[in-house]
Amino acid sequence: MRTRLRTTSLSVSVAALAVGLLTGPPPSGADPGPTRPKAVQAAPDRPLARAPRLRVRTVARGLEHPWDVQQATGGRVLVSERDRARISVVRGGQRRTLADLSRLVWVSGETGLLSLAVDAGSRTVWACHGARSGGRNEVRVTRWRADAAWRRLSQRRVVLAGLPASSGRHGGCRLLLEREGDGLLVGTGDAAVSTNPRDLDSLGGKVLRVHRRTGSPMADNPFASAASPRRFVWTYGHRNVQGLAQRDDGSLWSVEHGSYRDDEVNLLVAGGDYGWNPGPGYDESVPMTDQSLPGVQQEAAWSSGDPTIATSGAAWVRGAQWGPLEGTLAVAALKGSEMLFMRFDATGELVSVVRPARLARLGRLRSVTSTRDGDLLLTTDNGTGDRVLRVSPR
Repeated sequence: MRTRLRTTSLSVSVAALAVGLLTGPPPSGADPGPTRPKAVQAAPDRPLARAPRLRVRTVARGLEHPWDVQQATGGRVLVSERDRARISVVRGGQRRTLADLSRLVWVSGETGLLSLAVDAGSRTVWACHGARSGGRNEVRVTRWRADAAWRRLSQRRVVLAGLPASSGRHGGCRLLLEREGDGLLVGTGDAAVSTNPRDLDSLGGKVLRVHRRTGSPMADNPFASAASPRRFVWTYGHRNVQGLAQRDDGSLWSVEHGSYRDDEVNLLVAGGDYGWNPGPGYDESVPMTDQSLPGVQQEAAWSSGDPTIATSGAAWVRGAQWGPLEGTLAVAALKGSEMLFMRFDATGELVSVVRPARLARLGRLRSVTSTRDGDLLLTTDNGTGDRVLRVSPR
């Protein structure tokens, strides 16, 4: 069934608040790379000059918990809904169901149909979702191929299985196709099990890196020669990865939910330990990056401090039309109900944070995707009446 969707628009000015300056201990990890100070919140700076005006349009409405939005071909976008376990195609203001996965997807709490990745040229779609296997809950990555008209999915294949799940808590799972090569990054939650993040043979609390077609570990993974699940691990010691983004310089970045404090944006270092260790039990009073642990830990490039704002999806902003926001990392926030544009220098140090006031009036923001023409696609996650929005500078 097709549902006609009305497109609306809104012009807004970007009011900028700058946050910057970093202090603290250097980063660490299996391959620490250049020294980077610890990120902290800082005092507001002066507003940006000549900030762009934004146009915000509703692309799709009437959704429930849309988790991700990705571009396909011919002006189409694909949208996943967590609890409905439905992938929709939206084109020209009309929504159509591409796949009803309710019989395939296990839905509980924060887990259901989550992130999507799309290779538009080959019409290949990957989805991260809850599943039942052998009477147990898990999270897995599944791949399909769409037909030429984007009306159905077929050729289903499980690319990666066995990501831990408990009640559905901390089931975040974000996918990212690397721009060069065959790598697929999978950011995972720790399933609220304290031993998962630092157990290299658990796939929870990690960023994983697999071959997008075969599901095998990438040959240059830090533990690729292992016979155990650690061969898939790119980084570890994470709490609940919600966002992944690749910068034009090739660097990989993650966005992570904190406990009651310290949401994080992290510059990913192969083999790096990001320091989440809430055991014994599940003690969420410990630091997100615990420098008292054995070995060395990578400090965050940005941290929310106390309280959290529940940062989620992220995308790098591209195109001269964005003016002073070009080259920033756009990060969606759920609890904070805002969009943050973070500028980092070439070494990964935070320079500023801009929070457009009008983008703070849309409710909880889950995902943000950069389109091929430089616009941003956002999903709201308010539970009912959710939308996909297109944001472009005027």
